[in-house]
Formats: sequence, structure tokens, C-alpha cells
Amino acid sequence: MMSQDALKSLALETIQSPRSAAQKIMSLHLSRDVLWTGLALVAVINAIIYSFSLFLSDTSVLPPIFSNPILFFVIITGLLVLSVHAFYWTGRAMGGQGDLGDLLALLVWLQGLRAVAQLVMFVLILLSPLLAQLFSLAIGVLGLWITVNFITEALRLPSLMYGVGVLILAAVGLMIGLMIFIGLIGLGAMGVPANV
Repeated sequence: MMSQDALKSLALETIQSPRSAAQKIMSLHLSRDVLWTGLALVAVINAIIYSFSLFLSDTSVLPPIFSNPILFFVIITGLLVLSVHAFYWTGRAMGGQGDLGDLLALLVWLQGLRAVAQLVMFVLILLSPLLAQLFSLAIGVLGLWITVNFITEALRLPSLMYGVGVLILAAVGLMIGLMIFIGLIGLGAMGVPANV
């Protein structure tokens, strides 16, 4: 178990030198059970933060599926699982030689950092919506940069451009998969059989 100082140091290194941080995370050799549990945990944390954010927004304009924290948790979990596999298999198709467990460890860590960023943004929304929007934009750009570096390192791709390619191709596949997934969950939430 890493100390709080070690976690802060690793978080800072993730921002400053994501590939170096990726190597440290992968060197932990966490078991798949721990990693999948961690993925479920960060999804729960994201859903909790999201449920608090609903108090600050007009839920009447949201589709029913996005105004229900439990359904949101299901979507987040499904999206994370799809992301891991989409990145992994796309990377393998592009010549990547990495391990699924390494990629999973990096994405769980990244989602944990995003949960912390969401907490900060939640506070900023209360203080200054404009500042919260700027922070959200910065986190989005930084998140993409870290993701590309993590994918490149985990899958042992030749360069960051391969990582960008994996991200783009996997994102297209994820969009299609997510549309189907939300369609099935949404229909179920409205009481309509999924095979209709």
C-alpha cells in the first residue's frame, strides 16, 4: 500500500512525466482482481460525485437515464470496461505488445485522478462557474495527453503518434458501442424490452 505522500508524488509525476509515472504504476504488478475492483470503486466514486452535482443543475432538462445516479454508475462502469478492451485490442492490432493488466492499472489510476479533479471542479462551481469551466477544459486537455502517453507505454507502441491513432480508432468504436449500450439501458429504464 502506497503512503499518502507517495500517492501525491505519483499524481504530480503523472502530470509532469506521464510515461515515467506509467512505468512506476505497472511495476506494482497488481492482480486483475484488485484492478477490476479498483475500476468498480472509481466508477462508484464518480457516480457519487455526479449525484451531488445533480443538486446544482436542472434535472428536468436531462434525459431520465442521466438523472438517475445508479444508471449513471452502470454507464460509467460499462464505458470504462469498454475503454480498456477497445484500447487494448486496437493497440494490439497496431502492433502493440503490452499486457491488458498494465493498461487496466493505468486507466484505473487515471480515473482516480479524474475523480479528484471532479471534486475540485464541484467546489469551483460553487465559487465561480467560469473558473470551473476553464478548469474543466484544462483537465480535459491534460487527460487526453496523459491517456495517449499511458496507452503508448502500456502497449509498448513505437511512438506517441501510435498512441494517438489507438485513441482515435478506439474512440470511434466506443462511440458506437456506447450508443448501443445507452440504447439498451435507456430502453430498459423506460420499461421497454431491449429487443424492441
